[in-house]
Amino acid sequence: MLTLYPDRCIHAMSRSSSPAARAASGDTVCFHTLDCFSGQLTREDQLLGGLDWDTINPATGPLYVEGAEAGDVLKVEILSIETASQGVMVDGPGEGAVGPQLAEERTKVLQIQDGVVRFSDRLSFPIRPMIGVIGVAPAAEDIPTNTPGAHGGNMDCTRIGAGATLYLPVNVPGALLAMGDLHAIMGDGEVGVCGVEVAGVVTVRVTALKACALPTPFLVMDDAFMTICSAETADEAGDSAILAMHTFLTGELGMDPHEANMLMSVCGDLRVCQVVDPEKTFRLEMPIRVAQAHGYTFR
Repeated sequence: MLTLYPDRCIHAMSRSSSPAARAASGDTVCFHTLDCFSGQLTREDQLLGGLDWDTINPATGPLYVEGAEAGDVLKVEILSIETASQGVMVDGPGEGAVGPQLAEERTKVLQIQDGVVRFSDRLSFPIRPMIGVIGVAPAAEDIPTNTPGAHGGNMDCTRIGAGATLYLPVNVPGALLAMGDLHAIMGDGEVGVCGVEVAGVVTVRVTALKACALPTPFLVMDDAFMTICSAETADEAGDSAILAMHTFLTGELGMDPHEANMLMSVCGDLRVCQVVDPEKTFRLEMPIRVAQAHGYTFR
């Protein structure tokens, strides 16, 4: 199996990036990733102010997928995510909604054992590993890995985990897929600026799809399918996710526009992914049985 290591990583999604490796469409690929701090924080006396910010949010890759051409869709099946045994969190003045009330920077190191992260002496949580940064090269200007957009990127969607399939646009030959910023667990919104940031290993299957009309980024799970959209404001991101889902329901499922709109109010859940990045990210989730009832099968 092809394996990529973080000695080849990028800090901006770019059409000019040199591929770290090449894979055939349908190949299984393993990505070893650093945490979002590039491993700089391993002790609680190491603080935000001492970070080298040029190394933040490394994304392992990019991977060139043979046969992927502009206008295609890259199907990324997330087969497994393994996390390191130690994670880290930070906060401080000016960081997030609570930041103005904080007087000092704080780093918290958390141990992960047997699928459980220990938050404190009183609280432990089963891990829910997810990929914070996953995306392809954009069509035009470079986009930093800490920023989400139509290309994917730092979407911080808690549903992008093992068993999910993510569909991304192909803007350049080979797509140039890269990923990183794993979280052992994170709440929707990432309101405290970070989740349990952790290094790890992600195994995916990549397939280039021709003539695929999904409104990307698009995520499919066993129980739901969803549109994911990012914008400068939360209102714009939410509206974009709704409109993208309406486009799917009418264009792919053949629903009447009014019926599709009403259906989204009946069983569509608009959820926040993150509100702490340069762009805000929202998703609209629909039950998988909606697609099944219309005889639609995701490729």
